[in-house]
Amino acid sequence: MKDYRVLLVDDEPDILEFLGYNLKKEGYQVTLASNGHDAISLARETRPHLIILDVMMPEMDGIETCAEIRRDALLKETLIVFLTARGEDYSQIAGFEAGADDYITKPIKPKVLISRISAILRRSKAAEAEKNVMTLKEFSIDKERYVVIKDGNDILLPRKEFELLSFLASRPNRVFTRDEIFSTVWGNDVIVGDRTIDVHIRRIREKLQIANIKTIKGVGYKFET
Repeated sequence: MKDYRVLLVDDEPDILEFLGYNLKKEGYQVTLASNGHDAISLARETRPHLIILDVMMPEMDGIETCAEIRRDALLKETLIVFLTARGEDYSQIAGFEAGADDYITKPIKPKVLISRISAILRRSKAAEAEKNVMTLKEFSIDKERYVVIKDGNDILLPRKEFELLSFLASRPNRVFTRDEIFSTVWGNDVIVGDRTIDVHIRRIREKLQIANIKTIKGVGYKFET
């Protein structure tokens, strides 16, 4: 767990010290904050994987803090777990509506807290891995390793061919115009020839031996399922 950064936020010093100690003992990189304003600043500075956030805090409570963090695009992947003595349904609902991923009621034993946190991070990691692999009927696209997996074999494509295939396959049966493809795969600032897309498509078809990529004359291409 040493690679995981955790931001622990609570206005009670004893809880910060106690939970912070136990999290560090388990190998987490722990940053402490005693209020919502500091939590937001530290979150932007440290980019934690997980924020454990108390709900009942003066000036800026956990709900407001969570909502503000969720507005920051750089923290959209950060997990937020509320830790609070309040167990009322409305408090939980407000927390989830603000963008929380889970809810833990205190008091809680350190071992139970560690177990809950480990489970939350495992689920997140599994979901992230699943998101990075696009599974299609004929093959899979591993966007993290930059390989196409077909019949149990890894097929390496040049970067632009891989990005072009991934882009088309991301929305099966949707027709992408040539301008959309150029803009996404090559970027508006890169000047390429009119036949560039066609050449890349032909190479992908040959290397993967697939007929899924269809030419829509006068428009562009689509990945057909």
